[in-house]
Amino acid sequence: MASTYQIKVFGKQGCDKSHTLNQRIEKLLETETYTAFEKIFCDVESIDGLVDLSDASCINPLRIPAMLVAAWDAEAQEYVPLTNLQDSAKEKSKLYPYLGLQTDYSDTGKGVISPKMIQSVLAEVHP
Repeated sequence: MASTYQIKVFGKQGCDKSHTLNQRIEKLLETETYTAFEKIFCDVESIDGLVDLSDASCINPLRIPAMLVAAWDAEAQEYVPLTNLQDSAKEKSKLYPYLGLQTDYSDTGKGVISPKMIQSVLAEVHP
């Protein structure tokens, strides 16, 4: 059976920031709070990863690594990206129109997706 939710991480093999984001998500998913989630990694330097990035359509390739949260749709038999219910214009790291995060390389964001940011996004679908 598929997990209720899926986190797609878009990044590059050998990239420290992609590695850190993957580790932070994996650490969260080891806890009981996040058993409904699974994580997959989409290497944007591979054909399959580029297709996944293109399908996501809202991720800026210049703001990799990024993550997108989807829910299992039993009728469609696939994961469907969740809609971002909050006004994402206020936070540069949020994806729009889907629920997720992308790296903000500005002086404000400093190129970091923190565990707290990840938890806040996951809490929007699974408090």
